[in-house]
Amino acid sequence: MAELTVYGGDWCPDCRRSKRLLDRLGVPYTYLDVDADDQAMAAMTAMNGGRQSIPVVMFPDGHFLVEPSDPALRADVEAAGLLPS
Repeated sequence: MAELTVYGGDWCPDCRRSKRLLDRLGVPYTYLDVDADDQAMAAMTAMNGGRQSIPVVMFPDGHFLVEPSDPALRADVEAAGLLPS
């Protein structure tokens, strides 16, 4: 199954909330800490048009959500067919 990529920071409450939701749903993801990984920071900033807003959740099809609410993240996960059976 394809995985999501979550760009975030350990200090960020919205990042922790998004990761909790994905964990609860059983959705696999790769977490990249933008504070510890310069390449992740550069990729996240490029996606955000220069802004440093996190979390950024990248989907396998290339679309991404910036600072998603739980309902928005869940809806996109479901639409992408990423919920485990």
